[in-house]
Amino acid sequence: MNTEFINLTTENLADEHVCCIIRSKKSHPGIEAKRSWLADRLPEGHVFRKLNEKATVFIEYAPLETAWVPIIGDNYYYIYCLWVLGNYKGKGYGKLLMEYCLADAREKGKSGICMLGAAKQKAWLSDQAFVKKFGFEIVDTTPGGYQLLALSLDGTTPEFAPNVKLHEIETQELTIYYTMQCPYIYQNITRIKAYCEINHIPVSFIQVDTLEKARALPCVFNNWGVFYKGKFQTVNLLDIASLKRILKK
Repeated sequence: MNTEFINLTTENLADEHVCCIIRSKKSHPGIEAKRSWLADRLPEGHVFRKLNEKATVFIEYAPLETAWVPIIGDNYYYIYCLWVLGNYKGKGYGKLLMEYCLADAREKGKSGICMLGAAKQKAWLSDQAFVKKFGFEIVDTTPGGYQLLALSLDGTTPEFAPNVKLHEIETQELTIYYTMQCPYIYQNITRIKAYCEINHIPVSFIQVDTLEKARALPCVFNNWGVFYKGKFQTVNLLDIASLKRILKK
């Protein structure tokens, strides 16, 4: 079992793969967008730690003060992603990554660690049952069943910003808020645009490209948020089948 991990830095970012979509030769627009996004985040204390192999084994987190999420809290870390896929599952890699984050939080005197969850596990959110084994608890909820999970180290807890619980916008057409943090977002947008053009479905894509915009969103957000008929639908990236289900509502 390989237990050699590395952290992405401004020095090695151009040469290291970013786990989710691994390409050895061909460039990928989603990956390059992710690298560009990371290049601006790493100096802010953003951490991307991965197994030193061509594998999807990584954790990605940031100080809550600079995390692009509508969550209020002081001195916390926010976990965007914690993924272990394929043959690497069940071998303790997730535990090693979480223990690293916990040790980092304690070393830096953080008040705790938080992440987005849901009453029912969502496909594009990290495994909340796993983090609950480390002591994460539900500290806030939304009407739509999303949850803020936190592991407090000093008794304080974060909370969703009040605007998160609106879950409504004035626009009735399909509306998607996104960042370029996830390498899959580029191809997801391309797929949805093509489907909507063919089927004459109005759609708006709104890029969240600043911390301020992320903090002001009317819904929970990890890097993606979907509205239809003015109502919040999901933080999940969409395949065509799930898109069709939303459009039938």
